[in-house]
Amino acid sequence: MNTDDTTTNTDAVTGTVDIVLAGARGHGRWHLENIRRLQDKGIVRLAGICELTPLTGEEIPDGLGTPEQSADFGALLDSTGARIAVICTPIPTHTDLALAAAERGVHVLLEKPPAPSYAEFRRMADGVAAAGIACQIGFQSLGSHAVPAIRRLIEEGAIGGVTGIGGAGAWARAESYYRRAPWAGKRRMNGVDVIDGALTNPLAHAVATALALADASRAEDVTRIETELQRANDIESDDTSCVRVTTASGLRVTVAVTLCAEDPGDPYVVVHGDRGRITYWYKQDRVLLQRAGHGPEEYEYGLTDLLENLVGHLTDGDELLVAPEATGAFMKVVEAIRLAPDPAPLPESAWRLLPDEERRVVPGIDGLVAAAADTLALYSELGADWARPHEANEVSP
Repeated sequence: MNTDDTTTNTDAVTGTVDIVLAGARGHGRWHLENIRRLQDKGIVRLAGICELTPLTGEEIPDGLGTPEQSADFGALLDSTGARIAVICTPIPTHTDLALAAAERGVHVLLEKPPAPSYAEFRRMADGVAAAGIACQIGFQSLGSHAVPAIRRLIEEGAIGGVTGIGGAGAWARAESYYRRAPWAGKRRMNGVDVIDGALTNPLAHAVATALALADASRAEDVTRIETELQRANDIESDDTSCVRVTTASGLRVTVAVTLCAEDPGDPYVVVHGDRGRITYWYKQDRVLLQRAGHGPEEYEYGLTDLLENLVGHLTDGDELLVAPEATGAFMKVVEAIRLAPDPAPLPESAWRLLPDEERRVVPGIDGLVAAAADTLALYSELGADWARPHEANEVSP
């Protein structure tokens, strides 16, 4: 990748890197705060914000000044001369915006999921590679120092031979969550793929992290994908679902999630070995090692921010943490979910409404999510009477 442009799009006096943020509301507010943090460190400068409706002064955090605003992403990149674009826009727009940046030689931090289909992902990944720009995919959990630490434990045989990897995410979302944007909870919109489901968006980190710990991040590392997609909410996409991936090495990776938990908790990934297990709560960067002949050992790790890593990649040659190819296996899972039958609505007897919280709950789902991660079984195999028998998708090389 071309990372030796140290004059264009960089302030020659301060050495800061100019940034444009596309999508500054919703999750984009987190990016605004993160950019402010890095701007306070003198690393970056927010040069522009791309939104259909400009942000008010009250919506821009103190300390970010008055960045240029425009609804025209390409024109904003041209006028600001930004070196990095952070793209936090609706899923179907990711590929076109990333390629618009690439055409201008602008490097990209692209929110997850990188695309709504494998074809769109390939168009994006091939396009940015051809342009020679750096592209970081926003799986922040893969910036945790816990990930290489767990890999070292596995390589050292701390838990013996790895027998499988499970992931569990029991979260809760109010019905208003699906009204936050026109594309929320949709599988497709106006004939365009969206695929905004529990496994592909809010709990996508569980899938991507489990695959990374299985050493199966690339598209060619996946040979078989089984999905079970259900929904308690009145939406198109899944809110209670599980997936089992078989890797090229024969390892099974099962991730079970719900947005209808009774008692929501932190998602985690567990590496099963024949002499122990490693549990990783990726939002806490916390690791628990349990192994034969030892007491439990708990560790907490630091985190490398992905935007800061991208800047370091451009200015100091730091290794990029989450390049597009490192998310190829995740995108194969997205593709399997896209091609699967539409999620089955759960019978009304399988869920109840919590009026005070205005959210739907699936009784017993918390235990099923944990059991799936423990046993690598799917909901239907665990005896959930509402579960649709799984759909298998053989993945071609």
